Amino acid sequence: MRRRRPHLPLPLLPFLLLLATTPASSAAARAAFACAPGGPATTLPFCRQSLPLQARARDLVSRLTRAEKVRLLVNNAAGVPRLGLAGYEWWSEALHGVSDTGPGVKFGGAFPGATAFPQVIGAAASLNTTLWELIGRAVSDEARAMYNGGRAGLTFWSPNVNIFRDPRWGRGQETPGEDPAVSARYAAAYVRGLQQPYGSGGGHHNRLKLAACCKHFTAYDLDNWGGTDRFHFNAVVGAQDLEDTFNVPFRACVADGRAASVMCSYNQVNGVPTCADEAFLRGTIRGKWGLEGYIVSDCDSVDVFFRDQHYTRTAEDAVAATLRAGLDLDCGPFLALYTESAVARRKVSDADVDAALLNTVTVQMRLGMFDGDPASGPFGHLGPADVCTREHQDLALDAARQSVVLLKNQRGKHRNDVLPLRPAAHRVVAVVGPHADATVAMIGNYAGKPCRYTTPLQGVGGYVARAVHQAGCTDVACQGKNQPVAAAVDAARQADATVVVAGLDQKVEAEGLDRTSLLLPGRQAELISAVAKASKGPVILVLMSGGPIDIAFAQNDPRIDGILWVGYPGQAGGQAIADVIFGHHNPGGKLPVTWYPQDYLQKVPMTNMAMRANQARGYPGRTYRFYTGPTIHPFGHGLSYTQFTHALAHAPAQLTVRLSGGHAATTASTSSLLNATRTRPARTVRVAHARCEGLTVPVHVDVRNVGDRDGAHAVLVYHAAPSSSTAAPGADAPARQLVAFEKVHVPAGGVARVEMGIDVCDRLSVADRNGVRRIPVGEHRLMIGELTHSVTLGVEQLGVIDCSRWISIQRSISVSYSSSFSRRSPDPASVGPLRRRRPPSLNKSVGSAEAYKLICAFLKNGHLSLMRKWHRD
Repeated sequence: MRRRRPHLPLPLLPFLLLLATTPASSAAARAAFACAPGGPATTLPFCRQSLPLQARARDLVSRLTRAEKVRLLVNNAAGVPRLGLAGYEWWSEALHGVSDTGPGVKFGGAFPGATAFPQVIGAAASLNTTLWELIGRAVSDEARAMYNGGRAGLTFWSPNVNIFRDPRWGRGQETPGEDPAVSARYAAAYVRGLQQPYGSGGGHHNRLKLAACCKHFTAYDLDNWGGTDRFHFNAVVGAQDLEDTFNVPFRACVADGRAASVMCSYNQVNGVPTCADEAFLRGTIRGKWGLEGYIVSDCDSVDVFFRDQHYTRTAEDAVAATLRAGLDLDCGPFLALYTESAVARRKVSDADVDAALLNTVTVQMRLGMFDGDPASGPFGHLGPADVCTREHQDLALDAARQSVVLLKNQRGKHRNDVLPLRPAAHRVVAVVGPHADATVAMIGNYAGKPCRYTTPLQGVGGYVARAVHQAGCTDVACQGKNQPVAAAVDAARQADATVVVAGLDQKVEAEGLDRTSLLLPGRQAELISAVAKASKGPVILVLMSGGPIDIAFAQNDPRIDGILWVGYPGQAGGQAIADVIFGHHNPGGKLPVTWYPQDYLQKVPMTNMAMRANQARGYPGRTYRFYTGPTIHPFGHGLSYTQFTHALAHAPAQLTVRLSGGHAATTASTSSLLNATRTRPARTVRVAHARCEGLTVPVHVDVRNVGDRDGAHAVLVYHAAPSSSTAAPGADAPARQLVAFEKVHVPAGGVARVEMGIDVCDRLSVADRNGVRRIPVGEHRLMIGELTHSVTLGVEQLGVIDCSRWISIQRSISVSYSSSFSRRSPDPASVGPLRRRRPPSLNKSVGSAEAYKLICAFLKNGHLSLMRKWHRD
């Protein structure tokens, strides 16, 4: 979301200069806060904390002129001095630590830096939801402290929860990986940690410590590939893939994490810019998921769809398209420049502008920005002493350790695994490779200024008598004949062991830069092989990267004893790497993405958004859920220095899906309400027709550590839908899909029980081609390590009523049903849909055949038990 240079007409430049010079809260000296004692607005309703937040927001908006309003529709919102309002910069970043990528954060003075945690793709490898929330809470403390010091805002446009669909994507490093379930849980956990809602009541009454923003909605995972860039890309995506892949993390962000904001993306989806798509913004995000907050554009997105995508004829039409779609805030100047003229030309109304401002101002109210002096608030005590604390730096180290994935650990001469190395046996260690002494490369993108660095060379040096450093490559590109490969080979020849630290960096994969190859850059592979051939001791390869790498050469080389993937491990990365290599920490990370072979790229253009394989066209599908071809390493791969076994302690063999009133399982089309009969067993149940509350499959697993080292283990539960469902309305179900996971620490020789509940409607359902969620009826398989357990889902069958026979019987019964309807109708609150479904003719001539037919239809709609109860009464 780095801002592009906008195309601006010259007459508007003075207006932009006015916006640019407006004081904002990121200034070194804090600007005057709203509702300050003695200020111009202290007695006005929007400053009264006793009033509901929305009422306060409405009062403030009602006092603004149109010119003042439009200048609040952009990220660098202008101040309103007559009401005591200072300017505010909405754009701050906190992807994996407070970052100065956006203009809202300014390091310096008492805040020279902030804790840099592992890049998100690495943290995701831990599969530890508790860790993710703890990182969010630590970042929240540091961000609030910087706000109190006038160095940051309170609205942070993080996390990035796009699906890492294609291994070439330069921004995949920012995401939790390729799996929707992992991404969803990461999204909710990190948002909870950042926001830390407090106060009583629901909805807008929940106050916030920070306001998080989940980005970039939706189907955004191409930056610049093959002549197509994100500013011009139209992602053609089916409803099925939107429902079960791309939108899953965003739904969790809003519905589970209660994020205060969602950001729409640059790209179009099926021909409509996401920031102008009313079905997405108003219909899905705010309507279906219940967003209580604001929707913001990616930076200059509105300008992009007007000038680059030519989606609207005039700038005012673009304003109308985006405001009416549901956008509330523009990262960029476009709405400030053209909204007044759009209102004047009746493209939009003042009410449209007011609606957007109510959403943004209410979030500011929830943050306490209109509650007077921040020092008197619940977080007013936070300051410089709460940034880069020992606790936060220890958490960054722990997170980096948990992010390490052990890809390979070869047997040594004495039938033991080579790793971990023993300092007593490996006193001199050569540390070589382009990342051997890495600093900035370890923190990835969207990072700030770390508190400190521990490089891999420093980390290894803390364990051994002597660490010998030779880079072997002058940089990550490692191109040309003059690379110092020979010096690295010589160092390996003299050492007791060799650690090669290689991989990628932001010059290879980054925002605006997608990869063209999955191989290591330049001569890195040559360096690794040469060092392995020369080394007299064990060789350990450490890989830093966001995306997967084809390392088949190293995986198959018997002279390379161990391989670690560490992502971009953050400020403490070097220490974490050394702690794993020398056994101070037992690795337990799992790959959050599939590692494909290089030739996979020839079969999948980045522009093809389809997740599912199409064998007829030679399209292999994407991610472990749909791709079943060869891999370098599969999703979820990760070794340990110990061994774990699983035993199923409890899980049901059968479960019944109950239907909500008036619905039946899907079989064939029905002709009429009275004459429909079930001719074959049901195959699927629409989730919308099922009683989902409490419908879970309890799964209890005993994890035993059968090795001699304590260790942490991620229990992964995969699901495979009934095979018959591939011919049912829920066709094209994933081959397997992660439906539950938990991280557990188990001491050597110990056993730990992990109890999980699998939501049937959410996790065991499949999306059909129309994007409708359905629960397949039949045998579902749950796979947990070496275990497979079957759960048969049945459906509660509603009784089939023969209306002709029933009517003839009922004619002999008194008209007590009529009196029951008129005298004994229960409270509408207790019967829900009954009141709406009651046939009006029943209170007239219930003895008629017509009335009995209506009663029969009523019973067939699921109210049989209720009618029987009334008759007894």
